[in-house]
Amino acid sequence: MDNREMFEALGIKPEVYDYCEVSLNGLKDRFKEIDEIAEYNQLKVVKAMQDANVSEAHLIGTSGYGYDDIGRDALERVYANIFHTEDALVRSQIICGTHALSLALFANTRPGDEILCPVGKPYDTLEGVIGIRPTAGSLAEYGVSYKQVDLLPGSEFDYEGIRAAIHERTRLVEIQRSKGYATRDTFSPESIGKLIQFIKSIKPDVICMVDNCYGEFVKREEPSDFGADMVVGSLIKNPGGGLAPIGGYIAGTKECVARCAARLTAPGLGKEVGPSLDNNKNFYQGIFMAPTITANAEKAAIFAASVYERLGYACHPTADSERFDIIQAITLGSEEAVVAFCQGIQAAAPVDSFVTPYPDDMPGYDSKVIMAAGAFVQGSSIELSADGPIKPPYNVYFQGGLTWYHAKFGIMMTVEKMYEKGLITLS
Repeated sequence: MDNREMFEALGIKPEVYDYCEVSLNGLKDRFKEIDEIAEYNQLKVVKAMQDANVSEAHLIGTSGYGYDDIGRDALERVYANIFHTEDALVRSQIICGTHALSLALFANTRPGDEILCPVGKPYDTLEGVIGIRPTAGSLAEYGVSYKQVDLLPGSEFDYEGIRAAIHERTRLVEIQRSKGYATRDTFSPESIGKLIQFIKSIKPDVICMVDNCYGEFVKREEPSDFGADMVVGSLIKNPGGGLAPIGGYIAGTKECVARCAARLTAPGLGKEVGPSLDNNKNFYQGIFMAPTITANAEKAAIFAASVYERLGYACHPTADSERFDIIQAITLGSEEAVVAFCQGIQAAAPVDSFVTPYPDDMPGYDSKVIMAAGAFVQGSSIELSADGPIKPPYNVYFQGGLTWYHAKFGIMMTVEKMYEKGLITLS
């Protein structure tokens, strides 16, 4: 049995296979460029681990209070080395990206302060954290106010609007790197750096925090290389390499990280406590694998854009655009198409491939959402996954893929499901 026959045995019709192969044949140069960045980042991670003197003893975890957890402490040095920051907090007690962002926001603001989002509305799940959507326990309940400056056409920063929005109570600026459920561009580390430089020229003491989710290791540099006081993310996205079973990170200045540690545990305890349990080995091996895993996911996103643009759908970013995260947005135009796409991803999964996803209400979202992910780690979006809110313009957001070959199969299966339902024609 050859590769083509194996795809057919897994449910891919010959005409779907042939259609997708045409797109793939034109991507060799893009993939070579991605591999070069992955090689650089792999060496960067190795150097960070060597500079932290990682040893076999660091792979063993602790329980209880977690005092003197040398593996946890060395891992935080590794993250600080990778992101070129003064310190880092990397903990299994951080549940997800939203938790990491919430922790950083609560830790570094006080009643009377104001948070400024200079790139438009943040990701949906942060609306409750900030209090944009009234929610019990939000920052708004603690007297922290919020201001937003929308982007100009073309995803350009509104510098004059930002200047006018900054005042004496502006304490923290939250910059979301990835597009989330928006159709704007994802920002490059360099463009974020220019924005930070502009903001600090107006108010030097403001804290600039970057939501780095989905962007780690896509480029050679990170926003912390361009002046961010904190970069924040989830370990079940890029930096966990598909091996971290839970966790989040905050890398930044000593002062910011210390406040985050005090908020996570308790004042006076800070970073000194917090057991790693049995997670250290997975955390170390995950960050080691992260550059390669991220490259696989990026290839998958480009392949998806190439296929769906040929099918006539708008893709953001386009297949030939420079990329700054692993997320591919595709405007499918109908609920039926979004559901078919997600069902294709689920059908290609190694876990729960027999499950059929449907839209439903989810905490933190203002519309029904469909999510497809047959993952080894629940909710891991560095693994092959897709999701989308069921509302116009009916975008689906595809991301992940631990291996390029599995991700390729997943995209083909989405085309197969769309084709079976008569939503597309192949020519």
